[in-house]
Amino acid sequence: MKRPLFPALLAVVAVGLLTATPALADKTGISGKPTTTPQPIDAQSFSPTTTTIGGGANVLPTTRTVAHWWDSAMNPDDGITYGYGMVGADPNTCSGSGCSVTIQADITPLIVNFDGMTYDGTAVVGPTLDSPVFAGNDYGSTPAATAEGAFPDYPQLINGPGGTLSQGDAGVSLQLEDATMRAQFNQVGAGNQYHLILHPNLLPAVTLNVPHNQGVLRESPQGVIFPTININWWAAQIKNLESTADPTHLPIYLSNGVLLQEGGGGCCVIGFHGTRATGFGVGNGNSNGNAVVQTFAWASWVTPGTYPRVEGRPLPTDWALQDIHALSHEIAEWADDPFVNNTVEQWLTPTAPQYGCTNILETGDPVVGIGFAMGNNSFEQNELSGEQMTDGYYHPEDEVFLPWYMRLAPNNVSEPTQSPSPNGGRYSLMGDLNPFPGFRQPATGC
Repeated sequence: MKRPLFPALLAVVAVGLLTATPALADKTGISGKPTTTPQPIDAQSFSPTTTTIGGGANVLPTTRTVAHWWDSAMNPDDGITYGYGMVGADPNTCSGSGCSVTIQADITPLIVNFDGMTYDGTAVVGPTLDSPVFAGNDYGSTPAATAEGAFPDYPQLINGPGGTLSQGDAGVSLQLEDATMRAQFNQVGAGNQYHLILHPNLLPAVTLNVPHNQGVLRESPQGVIFPTININWWAAQIKNLESTADPTHLPIYLSNGVLLQEGGGGCCVIGFHGTRATGFGVGNGNSNGNAVVQTFAWASWVTPGTYPRVEGRPLPTDWALQDIHALSHEIAEWADDPFVNNTVEQWLTPTAPQYGCTNILETGDPVVGIGFAMGNNSFEQNELSGEQMTDGYYHPEDEVFLPWYMRLAPNNVSEPTQSPSPNGGRYSLMGDLNPFPGFRQPATGC
């Protein structure tokens, strides 16, 4: 996950671009007729990316942010002890009901108007609330998971067989991030009281009228027309909304089929999360050290057919890059790095070269595009004629665990792998189902 800096621009808001809007939408929420010709996009210029907004916060002992805990671990590879903060209760010290934490998640749907098209986030609120992000599911197994395919050639990251997922929580109904955190710290089993629960609250929709010079309409080979908006302009709008949020809640800004582009036309950013500390983490004059530290996330519902995009090749390339993939990515990264300041030894992976060599503990970045099937999804099924883009499931992302970054081998922190392993615990939620050997062992350097 790249970490661009947005200094003054994040405080800038164009008057009249943000307006409260009634929650009305058609079937898919995407409508209109382009006033410009959408630009075709090919595989070589189309890599999924996420980022962060803000420079991190040195979190004080404060109640004016999300519930969180802090610990440190020594990396045996470089001999450095790294501190880290995460959302929820400390799995090493909590007991009983104190191990269960509920965070209020305030969802603001975004209605985006651009070049004659409307992308209505209210249409994906229902499917999102019904998804594994908020609904309970059994993570003991999955019917399908990403397979390597012809990686690094196409088709890659295709639909493969499922199997056992988090065997310790088989038969337990959990939200996605709850299941992820429980597996990360081996707090699994029907009797285990460790939980990180998101309680959704739906807020009024907000309309963003995007100027013509702040984006480009694009078209995938499967005929999906989607906007790529200038990330600097978009970040300013989200920052303005975030300034009125409750710091003890997680604000989620939800868009529908909207992607972003970075400087130079790089495409496409599918989500980001971030933080803002009053007084830059040292409090303001009235805080007495109890500073407000606001966390937040934006993610887009990914329209099926946006990423399976290689003409003349067997589909589906990038099978898991649809529906809640981006949202699952951002929520997992928010939980493991809420204040955007968890640094680790540098890592690099061939599965996500778009991030380069980075030292950020961002659990989704190494495995973007890798995921599994969960839950029942009835939204936007069979919407594209001629080619089957959908399969009736949601597609959450795999997530890499703390011991992968800390080069811990054996891994005595996380849930054991599905089959016996010399390293003991898994290094990602999918464990053995992740098709790449680099995620069955600790991270490698750059």
